[in-house]
This record gives sequence, structure tokens and C-alpha cells, in this order.
Amino acid sequence: MITIWGGGTARTLRAHWTAHELSLDYQSKLIGPRTGETRTPEFTALNAKGKVPVLVDGGFVLTESAAIVTYLADAYGPDTGLTPKPGSRERAQYNEWLAYVQMELDAHTLYVLRKHRDLAALYGEAPAAVETAIKGFAEGRLRNHAYLVGERFTGADVMLTSCLLWAAAYRLPLPPSVSAYQDRQSTRPAYQSAAKHNSSVRLG
Repeated sequence: MITIWGGGTARTLRAHWTAHELSLDYQSKLIGPRTGETRTPEFTALNAKGKVPVLVDGGFVLTESAAIVTYLADAYGPDTGLTPKPGSRERAQYNEWLAYVQMELDAHTLYVLRKHRDLAALYGEAPAAVETAIKGFAEGRLRNHAYLVGERFTGADVMLTSCLLWAAAYRLPLPPSVSAYQDRQSTRPAYQSAAKHNSSVRLG
């Protein structure tokens, strides 16, 4: 039995969306961050970092959304194209996009806003960092893409779209081509069902 812990955030959406793309029968533990539920002995035994999402597949435990997306696609959908073949150039491009999304968009931009604007009482205000993050979000590599890798939808698109939805919730300006990309991915049935499921959680 597969269990996905976590809900209510862009990062947890990635795990649920991938599971829905693969039509997996899995159990959900829809706990939110900063609710106290990630500090229980049951949860910290799985992830001492106290972060969601967490995947449990039998006795195997995996954290970090990009790793979970890739593992699920490799293990349960090797013929779906959701992850390119290991060792291929497409897989290298897939890994490149995942690194870019995780570091440049998530950690260095969106999470800066989360920490120093939404959670300033905990982490402190940093107006210059917030302003720079807003200005820099859609610069650089974000341009007109049908899909990020090759000619089909992959886990890299899951990762990027989740960040774009997060950015839209923050009302960050996005180029028209980027907004159009986000809109196309958001029409996928698996996204629609996963987003509804992921959002049914109380956030702290």
C-alpha cells in the first residue's frame, strides 16, 4: 500500500498529481504544515525534518517532492513517458528542469516570499529579498513551451506547473506564454482531481 502524507500546498500537490496521473490506488494522510501534525511521534519517525510530502511504499520511505514524483513515475509508470528513460539525454534535461524548478523558482523565489512575507513573524522581514524575488520569478528560462521535455507531459511539467500556480496565488506577473502553459497543464483530468483532493486540508 502506498501512502502519501501531506496536503494543502504546492509541494504536496506534486505527489498527489503524479499519483493521479498514474491512476494509483493510494492512501492519503492529508496533514498540513505548521498544524502540529508534522511534529507527532508517528510522523517524525518517518521524516525527522517535519516536512511534507512524505511517501511510504511498503517499508520504503521517501521525502522531497521531486524525488517522490520521479520515483512514482519510474516505479509505477515506466511506459507512460512521465519520466524519460534513465541514461537518455531527455532524462538529463528532465533532471535539469527539476533542479531549476526546485532551486530557482521554489527555494530562491517563492519560498523567500513565504518566509519573509507570509511568515515574517517567524523568519523576519526582508523587503529587498522579497522585491528581488518578485521581479526575478518569470525571467530567464521561462518562455514558450508546450512541454518542458520532448513532446509529451512529464514530471517536470508537474513540478513547474505547481510553482506557477503558487506564483499565481501570490499574484506574481507572468508572461502570457507562461500563463498559457499553466492553463494547459491545469486542464488535465489528473490535475483537476488531485488539486481538489490536495486542497481538502486545513492549513496552519
